[in-house]
Amino acid sequence: MSPAVVTVLANIPSPDRGVWMLGPVPIRAYALCIIAGIVVAVLWGERRFVARGGEPGTVTDVAVFAVPFGLVGGRLYHVMTDWQTYFGPGGDPWGALRIWQGGLGIWGAVALGAVGAWIGCRRRGVPLGAFADAVAPGIVVAQAIGRLGNWFNQELYGAPTTLPWGLEIYERVDPATGLPDALGGVAVDHTPVEVVHPTFLYELLWNLAVAGLVVWADRRFRLGHGRAFAVYVAGYTAGRFFIEQMRTDYATRVFGDIRINVVVSVVVFVAAVLYIALVRKPREVLEPPEPAAGKAAAEPAGAGTEESDEEPADADAGVHRPSSGDRST
Repeated sequence: MSPAVVTVLANIPSPDRGVWMLGPVPIRAYALCIIAGIVVAVLWGERRFVARGGEPGTVTDVAVFAVPFGLVGGRLYHVMTDWQTYFGPGGDPWGALRIWQGGLGIWGAVALGAVGAWIGCRRRGVPLGAFADAVAPGIVVAQAIGRLGNWFNQELYGAPTTLPWGLEIYERVDPATGLPDALGGVAVDHTPVEVVHPTFLYELLWNLAVAGLVVWADRRFRLGHGRAFAVYVAGYTAGRFFIEQMRTDYATRVFGDIRINVVVSVVVFVAAVLYIALVRKPREVLEPPEPAAGKAAAEPAGAGTEESDEEPADADAGVHRPSSGDRST
């Protein structure tokens, strides 16, 4: 077998479609990847939060606020930085609402998602920093899963390449009309029209590495007060700085010919590193919730008051006190 044939066989094929019809209902791979990522982030964040002494169910409750805020923020950032597509000459303003066609900016998702998380944490009486540290690795894994949606959509790839892991791009058409349809169409011919750098895959792998870094640093240095979250932010932006410059899709450019996400990566990276360096507080000790008033009233009169002038010997019972053997996952 010739080397040329081996190279072709080693290429990464794209899915032939990103949308399946269940009767009249479109099932979009992009949306499924986003949902799967959110589920992973919530479940893993819940486990880590409980391991740090938090109350079970808190992460799920806070996510009720954080997730919708994050989705709105992600879309707003995308529309703001790609406004010409929607509001420029020949643009489609209604397209700004079609989130199912792709287009979520991680910067907006994290920024507005943090606002939602702050609201949820206030309602539950939980420090935002402790919550952020617990969910940090899950968030970056969710981003990795979300990048699979870009693979199904055949989007956000790089320049042509002859490397053996190049991504094959197919021409997709609407089966009913035969007209080109890059997002909703089907590839009727699996002959690639282009073989490109799979930048979605580069970022996916980088995100998984950052998740591992956050877990290791959190265990090694017992990070608290948002420092584990800052490690995630710094790690992610460091990789995004380089990967973003490999992409060839349209992007708003500033300072001449620099993609705006490259500039944002630098600014956010510096802010995250400064936060890690300047914040030196020990990890928070999460206290259990106060007992309900009705439950306290049900206690027998005088119960537990024999030594009312002293702390009971088991005053720390039920509070997760970190020790050298405790490790969050």
